[in-house]
Amino acid sequence: MHVRDIAGVRIICSFKKDILTVANLLKKQDDIKIIRTCDYVTTPKPNGYQSYHMIIQVPVFLSNRKEQVNVEIQIRTSAMDFWASLEHKIYYKYNNEVSKDLLERLKECAEMSSELDEKMHTIKQDIDALAKAT
Repeated sequence: MHVRDIAGVRIICSFKKDILTVANLLKKQDDIKIIRTCDYVTTPKPNGYQSYHMIIQVPVFLSNRKEQVNVEIQIRTSAMDFWASLEHKIYYKYNNEVSKDLLERLKECAEMSSELDEKMHTIKQDIDALAKAT
């Protein structure tokens, strides 16, 4: 196994729609190079995992030269991050030996997290509409 990135950054957004906004802003940066993207928000993994991943190259200025280094960026909502953190802990605690029942419950929680993100978005839209009306 080869490590391809030297650093990682996780960006937590309040709303699902903000994920692609942030990703698109990063893509417009002229000082970074996009190496790869994986959109698990639009197409979640079979286990329910959602996040937007990017591998980018950024310049690092050393005393005598500039190096391009790879950085992984994960962009997700708070609900997605909570689910992913729990799922990660479970897999490490049980050495990937997770019961079918637990996997099904995790998948159900991923769906509930997605529903929560959608409901919070509609609440924000309603609040924005109220603010415009006043």
